[in-house]
Amino acid sequence: MRTAKLIHRTWAAVSFCVIGACAALADETKLPPIAPLFDYPVRDTSICIGGDGMYYLTGTTGYPTWWKTNEGIRVWKSADLKTWAPLGLVWKIDEGTWQKVKHGDNRALWAPEIHYLRGTFWLTFCMNFGGTGLLKSESGKPEGPYVDVHPQGPLTGEIDAALFADDDGKVYFVHQNGKIARMNDDMTELAEKPRLLKPSNADHVGFEGAFLCKIDGRYALLCAEFNDRLGTKTYDCMIATAENVYGPYGPRYLAIPHGGHNMLFRDKAGQWWSTFFGNDPKAPFRERPAILRIALDKDGRVHGEGNP
Repeated sequence: MRTAKLIHRTWAAVSFCVIGACAALADETKLPPIAPLFDYPVRDTSICIGGDGMYYLTGTTGYPTWWKTNEGIRVWKSADLKTWAPLGLVWKIDEGTWQKVKHGDNRALWAPEIHYLRGTFWLTFCMNFGGTGLLKSESGKPEGPYVDVHPQGPLTGEIDAALFADDDGKVYFVHQNGKIARMNDDMTELAEKPRLLKPSNADHVGFEGAFLCKIDGRYALLCAEFNDRLGTKTYDCMIATAENVYGPYGPRYLAIPHGGHNMLFRDKAGQWWSTFFGNDPKAPFRERPAILRIALDKDGRVHGEGNP
């Protein structure tokens, strides 16, 4: 009898947690109205502000063959986040070393991110089945020319790389599902073994698309996750936060519905934005670059507010 009661209590507790988690996803605020910035196929949208005060955008390109092959990294430029001009192909896979190796029929560059640090532009990227890398602009210009900081091979053997520069000047390499490692001073190597940043309520924040930033004094780790919502698998942005860069991180939560593999940036006025591209059947559009304003609710959680 005592065993039966214990089983009943345990099952009730588990059911409560599962139902509560599902309700938390179902009750999330819906995505506000959003439209593409321009009509060109782009996945994994990334934006930064350069030293000239202009905005620069990149992402995975090469439709329709981008899952297997593409050319390299394309960049766009804007003064106001509304009108974008293409700068063209700023780095080609054929300019690389280890990147040129085919894995079967696969040789595509995925999920480049653009960052402006230490007076120049940096491009993180991954090769499908080839690992992650980092390019540095030798001229300080977004057009490059770019050099591979680690031409002897990938920095990690996984995917989806990003950079995070902390307030003390230390720079971290973030990748895959929330793995992080501090970089050495000249940003040519990882200075430590990568570790996985885990939320308090799951094994990971998300399975891919890791990005780290600091917002309102807390470290925010973003990852993409497929969630069972709306009768399908929605590709959502999940977030967990911490007081320290290595954690411990609190519970993950759904921040941007349909907004998986995004990143956050601040505009020239200090307003925070999330990038977006659309990757599930319920997204408002598919594989086009977009942004939406974000804000923090009373609990310090990120939510979307709409178009520029």
